[in-house]
Amino acid sequence: MTGFRLNLSPLKEPLGFIKLVEWDFIITAVLVFLWLVCSSAWAKGLQNVKDATNTEGISATLGVCKGSNVTCEVTDFANMRTLNISVVFGYLNMFVWAGNAWFVYKETRWHSQKFSSQPGPARQQVPAPI
Repeated sequence: MTGFRLNLSPLKEPLGFIKLVEWDFIITAVLVFLWLVCSSAWAKGLQNVKDATNTEGISATLGVCKGSNVTCEVTDFANMRTLNISVVFGYLNMFVWAGNAWFVYKETRWHSQKFSSQPGPARQQVPAPI
């Protein structure tokens, strides 16, 4: 009976020129960008909600408050604390993904080629004695 053999060579070179680690870095970099865009959009949307629900905005837009003998007063304010915290956690998650992308980048051949192509004093060959 033969043993189980697993061929991992397709994982090493899935497209012939980009290894699995490079794909991981590309996907992670895209996710970092998406976290940045989505957190920024969420923060802008939250600011729009805050602007639309402020005390001056509500009393100015209600038709009842536009009368001459009517005074409108806002007595209850919405709690936006949890929404502000969600924006902060969105940006913190983006920084976590960026840190992950940095460590994945250090495993790619793009990072290792940058250092191996530069000749340093330790890499110079010493001439043979005569």
